[in-house]
Amino acid sequence: MYKVFIFDLDGTLLDTLQDLANAVNYALRQHGMPEHSIDDVRRFVGNGVRLLMERAVPDGAGNPQFEAAFATFRQYYMEHSLDTTRPYDGIPELLRALKHRGCRLAVVSNKMMAATQELCVHFFPEIEVAIGEHEAEGIRKKPAPDTVCEALRQLGCDKQGAVYVGDSDVDIMTARNSGLPCISVLWGFRDRQFLTAHGATTFVSHPSELNLSP
Repeated sequence: MYKVFIFDLDGTLLDTLQDLANAVNYALRQHGMPEHSIDDVRRFVGNGVRLLMERAVPDGAGNPQFEAAFATFRQYYMEHSLDTTRPYDGIPELLRALKHRGCRLAVVSNKMMAATQELCVHFFPEIEVAIGEHEAEGIRKKPAPDTVCEALRQLGCDKQGAVYVGDSDVDIMTARNSGLPCISVLWGFRDRQFLTAHGATTFVSHPSELNLSP
């Protein structure tokens, strides 16, 4: 059975979509830009908050107001990341069960480092290592393997018996680039058809199934 679980955060452990959408639209309003539906934001997420805002702002990073809008988003989100965000049903029970089994648990996210760590501390005391958008030179964000390797280093574990769990195409690529098996969850921001088209082969429909994984 797997003994080390590396989890994505948004769309895997936490339903953060409404708070992300609220922060995006607040920033857009403040800078006189058109807002987006929550389904739009669902399509935009997965590659870090900068790319999220590049997709949300008209003309992306080429917009003269982009950096100001991005800064507004970051400030607002840090102040409101807990407004509606909640763990998906069954996630707290899963993490407690895995911890009871003696598994090692980490989170690797493209979310801002401060937000990643704050959310994990608030919701998931079982998570030993939480790594977000890394400011250290040479540590690239997902789908590069760097943050996964850093999580394993901080856990003091190697890849033997480790698995990556996520909800997106970025997570599938991250697992592949890290040399880890990937389990794709079906309760997150992407559906089975999308995940299959991007190379997913192993799926779970409920968090409890992860406690039964090989």
